[in-house]
Amino acid sequence: MTYARAERAALSDLLAGLGPDAPTLCEGWTTFDLVAHLVLRERRADAAGGIMISSLAGYTARVQESLKAKHGYAGLVELLRSGPSGIYRLPGLDRLANTTEYFIHHEDVRRAQRVWEPRELPADFDETLWKQARAGTRVFLRKSPVRVVLHRIGGGVAIGGPKDTPQAEVTGAAGELMLFCFGRQSHARVDVTGDDEVVAKLMDASLGT
Repeated sequence: MTYARAERAALSDLLAGLGPDAPTLCEGWTTFDLVAHLVLRERRADAAGGIMISSLAGYTARVQESLKAKHGYAGLVELLRSGPSGIYRLPGLDRLANTTEYFIHHEDVRRAQRVWEPRELPADFDETLWKQARAGTRVFLRKSPVRVVLHRIGGGVAIGGPKDTPQAEVTGAAGELMLFCFGRQSHARVDVTGDDEVVAKLMDASLGT
């Protein structure tokens, strides 16, 4: 089983156990909203554009609500569990496109609950997340107001954010750095160092895709 499929299965189990009204780290979304988003992303290519393009977001939101009404919470969880679907069935695409996606959203649910602790990830999963974080820093940190140097515990450095700006250093495990780069700064277990004003700007920035 790939890590994309393992994270999908673990997230599906967690969603089933928590029910439709549990909080997530996705602002304004419950678990019902999040699972509808994930099903839409894979099964409604006509509506997925609004995830990234603001001018299409209204249609995407309407389709997301229609999926909730049609399938109900339990039905959406089972659709998620049964994936990958659509283009994500193509060889290798599920691993490339969904490993980080499902890791992030699994943690969005886990870390929004009252009690949680970071998971200790297998070494090769940590390495996979680091490779994706390192490859994507230019995109993930493009909205950062400051230069960011990522230091991975276990080895590795990646740099993103605008050149010729004040710099902050962020140190943590690969998964924690990935969460930080995807805008979950306050919920990532990392050490952030630098000038106080620079760190404050980075912590408040809208990061990620």
